[in-house]
Amino acid sequence: MKKIIVGISSCLLGDEVRYDGGHKRNSYIEQTLGEYFEFRRFCPEVASGMTIPRPPVQLRETEQGIRCVGVKDHDLDVTEQLQQCSQQQHDWLATLTGYILKKDSPSCGMERVKVYHKEYPHRSGTGLFAQYIKDHFPLMPLEEEGRLGDSGLRENFIQRVFVYHRWRQLNQQALTPHALMVFHSRHKLIAMSHEQNQARELGRIAASANNDNIEEVADRYVSALMQCLRIVASRGNHVNVLQHIQGYLKKRLDDEDKRELIETIEKYRQGVLPLIVPVTLLRHHFRKQPDPFIDSSYYMSPHPEELALLNDI
Repeated sequence: MKKIIVGISSCLLGDEVRYDGGHKRNSYIEQTLGEYFEFRRFCPEVASGMTIPRPPVQLRETEQGIRCVGVKDHDLDVTEQLQQCSQQQHDWLATLTGYILKKDSPSCGMERVKVYHKEYPHRSGTGLFAQYIKDHFPLMPLEEEGRLGDSGLRENFIQRVFVYHRWRQLNQQALTPHALMVFHSRHKLIAMSHEQNQARELGRIAASANNDNIEEVADRYVSALMQCLRIVASRGNHVNVLQHIQGYLKKRLDDEDKRELIETIEKYRQGVLPLIVPVTLLRHHFRKQPDPFIDSSYYMSPHPEELALLNDI
């Protein structure tokens, strides 16, 4: 398939753009995700005119609010410089389906960036460029490279990217109430694995669409969907979804197959098996006993199998 366009802090791809002239190449991002994502690399500090190397900067509380200033020379203030540069990137940012940011950076950090009050830091800040993305592209999936080391957060981010990509593809043509309902049907089980109450609300939103209100309902729907998907899917919710899917087979399996499926889901619930095992078993049964709803659902194939994201959750 055509690669999905994702933005990235350029130091994570090995570009020597950091304040000390170094980089923070991440091999997983470059080699594994690079098979599926077309990366648009960007360093806001360099793009704003800062040199390589350059004096390091930090976020600092001042009487004028939080400013981005020099670590040693607080009179060096690059706040407006970075904010103006961020605004200038708006058009190409709008083409992206996700963004991978450099953690702890005063320009790119997504969360928990150090903000200094006098000489005492607290981790409550967001990098200036990252804040611009959050403010102007609230639906865009964001993640930091450090958090991608966590299997649950990694799967969550990549799943959100693929869902948002499919939503953007859907909107390349005139959206209809029927198309919205089909989209929801295919993603319903995924939403249930994240938060079941929000998944039910998504169904109500989609069902309320008609030809007169489709644009307003679609905006409400995708906002609620991406908010739901930010919640990392829990083992308990996955078990509920697996049991829900199992119900589609209750009249089709013999007693031995039923017992094996129940035991496999229980072992996943106990943490003995990863999610890929019950999912693979269910795929096996539905290849023999097809069901239109399950066949169209993305739950058991949310992203390319080669990423092996279900093997660790």
